[in-house]
Amino acid sequence: MKRIVFIILFVGITLSIYAGPVSKHGQLKVQGVHLVDKNNQPVVLRGISFGWSNWYGKFYNAQTVDWLASDWKCTVVRAAMGVEPDGAYISNPSLHTQLVTNVVDAAIKNDMYVIIDWHSHGIRTQEAIDFFKKMATQYGKYPNIIYEIFNEPVRQSWQEVNAYSEAIIKTIREIDKNNIILIGSTHWDQDIHLVADSPITGYTNLMYTLHFYAATHKEDLRERGNYALSKGLPLFVSECAAMEASGDGPLDKESWNAWLDWMEKNQLSWACWSLSSKNETCSMIKDDSVDPKGHWSENDLKEWGKMVREMLRSKNE
Repeated sequence: MKRIVFIILFVGITLSIYAGPVSKHGQLKVQGVHLVDKNNQPVVLRGISFGWSNWYGKFYNAQTVDWLASDWKCTVVRAAMGVEPDGAYISNPSLHTQLVTNVVDAAIKNDMYVIIDWHSHGIRTQEAIDFFKKMATQYGKYPNIIYEIFNEPVRQSWQEVNAYSEAIIKTIREIDKNNIILIGSTHWDQDIHLVADSPITGYTNLMYTLHFYAATHKEDLRERGNYALSKGLPLFVSECAAMEASGDGPLDKESWNAWLDWMEKNQLSWACWSLSSKNETCSMIKDDSVDPKGHWSENDLKEWGKMVREMLRSKNE
């Protein structure tokens, strides 16, 4: 991904305008199983997911997004807004709406795509309707926006998730007719084969999320993905990483490379988990001593962070 920077001087104000992925691809849409751009050409977005906003909100700032755009070469970032835990959206909606707004505004400024992620494991229909109505009203006019309406359903049936999803989709589509909506599948976004047999109908520009952690999930989950694609279900890997599903344990690079090859072969977009500083393998930042506003050296990153940055820089340039 090449960025051309134009400097404009106007009444003593210097503005930087970045020609990034949104200028290149414009309004995204779904054709068959593919995400395509304004010229109907397949698009593969690659980037990172912020960690839970209720624990790692310090990273939800414009400077971090600037750095992810300029240095990591992300074409998409995911604002994972925590919903249920103590201190998350349900108990403090104004704070977490502002944290998401920080990321979305900065992504728009950097001409990149951004996923607004309702990072929940449970169904809270009315709260989600209120939140996405606000987001669609504020940002629906921007082609940068992707809505992820349910991070990871856990114990709910597909029928329950389907009913919830239709209510949220209806809310968004009454305001925003075009931007992509990502729909969670059951069992931590792994039962994508069940969704493929009974997808949501009546709306366009919908995709379904598949999540994997490469040390835990192997060929059997990719086969479920293959089945879904064969049934015409468009997939988006909005969360993935190379360690165990717990977020910890050693990196399984062999399995990760098999997943990466599979995603590239099928032209699937992906976002790696996570931009956070927790003492675990999947947190990309070394520890809480690191400045959360970007400009990180390699010494500031864990092995997973270094690996993701290198992948993004090589694939998105």
